[in-house]
Amino acid sequence: MAKVGNTNGDSGNHLPFEREIAGLHKQITALEASQVETGRNYFSEIHQLRATYVSLLRTTYQNLTPWQMVQVARHPKRPQSRDYINLIVRDFMELHGDRRFADDKAICCGLGRIGGEKLLLVAQQKGRDTKEKIACNFGCAHPEGYRKALRTMELAQKFGLPVVALIDTAGAYPGIGSEERGVAEAIARNMLEMSRLKTPIVVIVIGEGGSGGALGIGVGDRIAIMEHAYYSVISPEGCASILWRTGEKAADAAEAMRITPRHLKSLDIVDDIVPEPLGGAHRNPAEAANNLERYIVRTLRDLSRKPVDDLTGRRYERWRRMGRFTHITQNAEAQVLAAAPQ
Repeated sequence: MAKVGNTNGDSGNHLPFEREIAGLHKQITALEASQVETGRNYFSEIHQLRATYVSLLRTTYQNLTPWQMVQVARHPKRPQSRDYINLIVRDFMELHGDRRFADDKAICCGLGRIGGEKLLLVAQQKGRDTKEKIACNFGCAHPEGYRKALRTMELAQKFGLPVVALIDTAGAYPGIGSEERGVAEAIARNMLEMSRLKTPIVVIVIGEGGSGGALGIGVGDRIAIMEHAYYSVISPEGCASILWRTGEKAADAAEAMRITPRHLKSLDIVDDIVPEPLGGAHRNPAEAANNLERYIVRTLRDLSRKPVDDLTGRRYERWRRMGRFTHITQNAEAQVLAAAPQ
């Protein structure tokens, strides 16, 4: 994990568990301002506070609970797909429309270069301000978004370009119009076609990886997740409302669901974890983008050395083996029930 040399990259939007961190940041800012206004030298005090700040930040972020991880993944200043496009994608040419219904702004598709590698980028975009969020439907795509993604991925296959997919969504949009136009079928179709697409596919969860909305562009040869992102079949609030009939148990649900990068890697859901700057990507978007770029370039070069038929075969096998379970015989089941409290 990268180090932070000062507090200038602090976002200012502190999360509930960062109260002590916020207090230190406020003290440092006040001393720096006083130093400028009065001309007095507070260098040693500022230096000591910064050291304490970095130490506390490191300790806090190395011991995040699953619910705190979800909060970081949803941070309002966390870099989104278009931020990464602006930082690391050169010669980006966006492609629009599904050629059937409309252009869904929740999914951005385009051709470009990352570190010299030509590719097709498919990315989910939540939006930053209110106007953009409404235009992007808060990152919840309609079926036309998934059909646009598939159209452009088939174009990439035609021209021998790899596909990079950036996932960041709470889920596909479940509204009436979306259902009428076949959002479930569009997601299922994308999963089918991506599983046999004859070009390398790299998938990275950069924020939220929510349910079928994420899976609609989530089938790949290499699946990665950023250090403070999460990937789940349902939101912790949704899980809590089902199990406990209240969203207030979201933290307990997040703990039980095993949705953090460490859990996902142990379950073979993801292959790699992309490191973030100390304190999360929102504290240093440029460094987060550099880490993402290095991972994408390294992975694409590795996949380019493998025959495409091997890639599709391994892609299929990976999804066939996903989801471990334990078979319990009738005798073992009887023993378990007998030992359970009455």
